[in-house]
Amino acid sequence: MKILVVEDDKTTGPYIASGLREEGHTVDLIADGKDGLIQATTSDYDVLVIDRMLPGLDGLNLLKTLRGAQNKTPALMLTALSGVGDRIEGLEAGADDYLVKPFAFGELSARLTALARRPNLADQETVLRAEDLEMDLMRRKVSRDGAVIDLLPREFSLLEQLLRSKGRVQTRTMLLETVWGINFDPQTNVVETHISRLRTKIDKPFETDLIETVRGAGYRIAS
Repeated sequence: MKILVVEDDKTTGPYIASGLREEGHTVDLIADGKDGLIQATTSDYDVLVIDRMLPGLDGLNLLKTLRGAQNKTPALMLTALSGVGDRIEGLEAGADDYLVKPFAFGELSARLTALARRPNLADQETVLRAEDLEMDLMRRKVSRDGAVIDLLPREFSLLEQLLRSKGRVQTRTMLLETVWGINFDPQTNVVETHISRLRTKIDKPFETDLIETVRGAGYRIAS
């Protein structure tokens, strides 16, 4: 794999880069957020490792800028902040995975391998539909009845998951795992809040509601 590591710690950065190179990977190590952003946008990588606290440009804004520029390279965020709110904030910014310091190198390596193995959009359907709702994954465009709908990155991911599982109920736990990458209950209403926002954008302005609440189970878009 070709991996970009953006880490300013003089011990952690070289440690990660050395370990990954020993495994046969090609690694670029950058110690500044702004330089990391330039590197990530001018070269192709299989996966990114980004520290949350960086000089020049912090990891959260680095990721937000990348995602805003439609850069979808899988990214793992490293941080010393272990709170649930911090983890959700990182995932909301566009991180695909989140690892708290200190960490075992073996776990870091395994997580990066898993991220790189995620299917590419080119191997999947690129346009998802439900009645008059259309989602173009390649163009990152959502429209209903011809009207373009502006979605935030996490709203887009949530709608994509509902459309991919059209006709099947998605539980709160399933959505936390697939959309937020959280495999435990954070005791927050993040799913419910995003479903409400999504409904405001794709249901309320139109005559027919597409997102259904299945009482006691979860949510779905009917087939």
